[in-house]
Amino acid sequence: MSVSDISSLFGFIGGLGMFLYGMNIMADGMQKTAGSKMSQFLGMVTNNRFMAVLLGALITAIIQSSGATTVMVVGFVSAGVLNLSQAVGVIMGANIGTTITAWIVSMNQLGDAFEVFQPSFFAPLLIGLGAMLILFGKKQRVKTIGEILVGLGLLFIGLDFMSGAIAPYTELPVFANAFRILGHNPLLGMIIGAVVTALLQSSSASVGILQTLAMNGVVTTNAAIFITLGQNIGSCVTALISSIGGSRTAKRAAVIHLSFNVLGAVMFGAVAIVLFMVYPALAAHSITSVQISIFHTIFNLTNTMILFPFANQLVKLSGVIVGKDKKEEDLADEETETMKHLDERIFESPAFAVSAASMEVVHMGQITVENVKRAVEAVLTKNRDKMDLVYKTEKTINNMEKMLTEYLVKINNLSLTEEQKQVVNNLFYSINDIERVGDHAENLVEQAQYMTDHQIEFSDTGAEDLAQISKAAYQSFFHAVEARRTGDMDEVRKVSQFEDQVDFLEEDMREKHIERLSHGKCEPSSGVIFLDLISNLERISDHAYNLAGYVKDEI
Repeated sequence: MSVSDISSLFGFIGGLGMFLYGMNIMADGMQKTAGSKMSQFLGMVTNNRFMAVLLGALITAIIQSSGATTVMVVGFVSAGVLNLSQAVGVIMGANIGTTITAWIVSMNQLGDAFEVFQPSFFAPLLIGLGAMLILFGKKQRVKTIGEILVGLGLLFIGLDFMSGAIAPYTELPVFANAFRILGHNPLLGMIIGAVVTALLQSSSASVGILQTLAMNGVVTTNAAIFITLGQNIGSCVTALISSIGGSRTAKRAAVIHLSFNVLGAVMFGAVAIVLFMVYPALAAHSITSVQISIFHTIFNLTNTMILFPFANQLVKLSGVIVGKDKKEEDLADEETETMKHLDERIFESPAFAVSAASMEVVHMGQITVENVKRAVEAVLTKNRDKMDLVYKTEKTINNMEKMLTEYLVKINNLSLTEEQKQVVNNLFYSINDIERVGDHAENLVEQAQYMTDHQIEFSDTGAEDLAQISKAAYQSFFHAVEARRTGDMDEVRKVSQFEDQVDFLEEDMREKHIERLSHGKCEPSSGVIFLDLISNLERISDHAYNLAGYVKDEI
């Protein structure tokens, strides 16, 4: 091997590196820009499979990898955000979205007619403008646009490097022989496409490499068709690996992706074989990168249209392939559910990861709301069963706090926008406030247990006062959790109203109770407990006010 050959090899590797890194930077920047909109779009998927297809196409167009999108879908299904029927639509859309990169790459050949479209013409300008925006931009949004421009520029320059490194060798017989063999052996072509895609973990990247070879006129039409079909199958490998060790439902989501692409490849492969037998000249003809983009797009659109009506059948087929796992029990406890929902596969999209964490914080809040209600009832009725349940639930709340905190720490290390960072910080604080409310609920039950054990009773006036402030404190916390769930400013206002009411009642009751004690109308032992109870209730409303304040900041 000569120095020239080594130089070309280095050039190809460097070009591939710039292409992949540029694609990664561009996708990262686009996620920051579109992240919140993607989360809103997810909410529209619930009862509309067509919207699910659009969502899948949108996400994949942004993160530039159908495999990565399907990994997220596996995470969504595992987290209970999507069911399998909805996931089918997202998976179908992912295959459509992955065609965007192919069109970006093929702009190189569109530039033959329009010089200004050539990547070599405007890529340096994109990098220069992007670098200036990153270095001198003051707003985060401006810096993010700079990241997108730099990523796009690097992607184009990487393509130029790869193309330039291959160009001197395009006349070698090895290329002609290799693609002749692949063209005459559909199965081998598909295997090659699948293996390369699996190794690169991105069908967009492997299609880009195929297009780079096509730019130099060394790829035949039949070889390109079969390799492209294999690349679509190879994009399933990432999700299949991701589902290993996951729930049965997560495995089924990955199998749906594989089934969809295999069925499409088989259908199109059969048509291609017949077509090339009838028109052998077409099979041996060289193909351009633009034509690869056209085929890639037609294949994914047609495959989606054909199989879209059979989405439920694909779900059933996945159930047959995966089968039932006897070891997988239907665990209903809250901690297990939380662990299932905090799926790290969603980290592929930070926006969705933040949204999933927020949902679980709401879940923790709702459990704590019920525990506060239970604790208040235990105080008023002296019900032992409710007391025991409060203690048990408090342990669950503490464990959920640990799990959510660890999950948020990981999210905080992702590439987040300023708004997402604020939400994550507020979720940290929210978890702490919710856990403290759980502690106060436990304190209420401890006092109720003491009263029961020592047969201590309040006067009728004291019991009525306690019921009144308990209701207000509960309402303040209930509406605080609702404010986090809905992001509704009306809920925030309700929290403020109830918190003011609790503060007034606590101060008024404290004074009246001390007055009753001084006049001998109340036992000192019950008086101490009463003051401790209303103090805990007041602290619950304070934490509720904090929770609502975080939501108010975000709004």
